[in-house]
Amino acid sequence: MTIKKMRKILLISLVSLILAGCGRSSNGELVGVRKTKPFYQPDPYGMRFIPQGYFTMGAGAQDITAGNLTQTKSVSVASFFMDETEITNNEYREFVYYVRDSIARIMLAENGFTEYQVTQSRKGVQYENPIINWDEKINWHSDDPQYVSALEDLFLPENERFAGRKEVDARKLIYHYSWIDLRSAARKEFKDDGGYDYRQGAFANRPQGMNDRSLYIHNEDINVYPDTLAWIYDYAYSFNDPLTEHYFWHEAYDNYPVVGVTWTQAKAFCVWRTNKLNSYLMKHGSRNTMAEFRLPTEAEWEWAARGGNQLNPYPWGGPYTRNELGCLLANFKPLRGNYIADGGLATLMVAHFPSNGWGLYDMAGNVAEWTLSAFDPASYNFTWDMNPDYQYNAVNDDDPAMKRKVVRGGSWKDIAYYLQVDTRAYEYQDTARCYIGFRCIQPYLGRNKGDNPSKVTRLK
Repeated sequence: MTIKKMRKILLISLVSLILAGCGRSSNGELVGVRKTKPFYQPDPYGMRFIPQGYFTMGAGAQDITAGNLTQTKSVSVASFFMDETEITNNEYREFVYYVRDSIARIMLAENGFTEYQVTQSRKGVQYENPIINWDEKINWHSDDPQYVSALEDLFLPENERFAGRKEVDARKLIYHYSWIDLRSAARKEFKDDGGYDYRQGAFANRPQGMNDRSLYIHNEDINVYPDTLAWIYDYAYSFNDPLTEHYFWHEAYDNYPVVGVTWTQAKAFCVWRTNKLNSYLMKHGSRNTMAEFRLPTEAEWEWAARGGNQLNPYPWGGPYTRNELGCLLANFKPLRGNYIADGGLATLMVAHFPSNGWGLYDMAGNVAEWTLSAFDPASYNFTWDMNPDYQYNAVNDDDPAMKRKVVRGGSWKDIAYYLQVDTRAYEYQDTARCYIGFRCIQPYLGRNKGDNPSKVTRLK
């Protein structure tokens, strides 16, 4: 090797060391791992920021049922974002369409239409399993016999069709997703001497022969189509047939709250919404902002419903259901047999009435809302006083009492008592009602210094 070449190599090495030093100029001090982009959590579309706070759950509660369900409990709750309104028919329909189109694309790909699958990434990396090609549109009115035959199984059989209409078989709209049971994984295994075996804690209560974390990965298959017949079976001796036929699908009801959705369907919707946003963020290079949507816990829901009013029984503040002009402030049943005093017979369009102090609409009335929490009459006594929550992942074989989930807010068919922010009710997780809907929250992770969350109303 000549002296000239050696000098060139030494020069390149010296420049590399200088550049490396500039990139990590910590002067030998502990500065932590440097990030390529600063973290920033934007305000989610259609959501309001709910600040962290301290309040007394159940404060001012009436116990007209003498069930002792709303004992007072002083708690603290972390910040989060919450949907301004309940999820509407039009928003939930996007979920149904996604499941329908996913199934259709898989059927077409399996029948030789390879344009509906992607086998490699944009960078040329080969996928282990093909993924759905969402850029290729579905031709629902194709004249190609092979194309029509590939999709035939998605529709109702001919003997079930009415007036010759070719409709999608709602029974086949199954959404598959996975989730990790962190609560089970966190349990510690007891030793004979009364202590804990921390080494085996992650596999506590595991079935025999299972020694890895796959034990806590659960796969769910949920039919996403809302139960439109709920309008009839909830009120058998009432003529609600038009609502059964039109409420979910007709554009006149686009901005009405979706009903006929079980707790398990609402939970699946949150998972789908999470995946939808995260897929977009990753596609556009925002890998440091990972969203998560879920149902609110019972405590989060009550804190949000209060709107900054600590002791008032209703979201709008004050002890009355009418304003100074005598106008009703929510959609409910104010008088015996009188459902129309508030302007609507059943549900009304979301945001029909004024919002509470934090910009949330319909936290009382219109439709009651699912929460994440399981129902137990005594849960206030054993839950923690920071972010209190009681959850139980009930399976089909569990006793019905273990499938109860907390429902809050009251609905169009309820009296004023159920509209109060502290009134507790429940429904079974696999039961759909024509008066229960839901809304999502997104946990608040924090911002960089100088970044402020949405402007909110201060506590009164």
